[in-house]
Amino acid sequence: MPTFLRSFWSSVAALAILGWTLMATPSHAQVASFFAPSGTLRASINLGNPILANKNSSGQAVGVSVDLATELAKRLGLPLELVIFDAAGKSVDALSQDKADIGFFAIDPVRGKDIAFTAPYVLIEGSYLVRQDSALTRNEEVDRAGTRIAVGKGSAYDLFLTREIKSAQIMRAPTSPTTVDFFLAQNLEVAAGVKQQLEMDAKRLPKLRLLPGRFMVIEQAMGLPKNRNDEARVYLQRFVEEMKSSGFVANALTKHQIEGAVLAPLVAAKP
Repeated sequence: MPTFLRSFWSSVAALAILGWTLMATPSHAQVASFFAPSGTLRASINLGNPILANKNSSGQAVGVSVDLATELAKRLGLPLELVIFDAAGKSVDALSQDKADIGFFAIDPVRGKDIAFTAPYVLIEGSYLVRQDSALTRNEEVDRAGTRIAVGKGSAYDLFLTREIKSAQIMRAPTSPTTVDFFLAQNLEVAAGVKQQLEMDAKRLPKLRLLPGRFMVIEQAMGLPKNRNDEARVYLQRFVEEMKSSGFVANALTKHQIEGAVLAPLVAAKP
């Protein structure tokens, strides 16, 4: 083949490859539509975990998860709607019932059936709380016959303990914030939950103490329904890693005076 023909066909092939690449790469508007088919990004916000979000004096939802949702919507060029819930289980159900497009959840295999998780952005400690005069002194002593553990229904702690507890009995409070009040009202032996929430309850109520250490570490991540386009999943994963590496998450933890949570390690974005 003459040289000029080889050059011509090489140019044609290069243009074809470029064309296919451009066609295969979704536009910014397409990615936004993958996240929010309705045109509004609906973020499921769980007020049951004070590390994630709570209400300010004006009754507005604030917190790390609200900041992340706001930044994601800004980058996608979408209006944001916060869908507020008082318990983790309700927040999870919102995604499976198509009432929300994204959410903030503890990574768990049960939830993973319907939700595509990113890598975690923070790690949260789970602790046990007991009465001051309780004979229990170590986490390892909790899982015994006759011990009843109060935990927020549908929370990550509920899911974890349901798998791990062999002898103790799990008693479910309506929501995580009501766990300690439920624990006292039902005269139970142990309450389980977010360390920060339990510390707040121990200060609020007399003659309570936390057992030393932790019984689990929660990997808190962002998630979206598994039936959403893979491009949205990849975008969200990269977004979370950038929010960690840029200092956005660390600054949000500081701004909202969050203790009991640490920044999760960086991981490579998965294709």
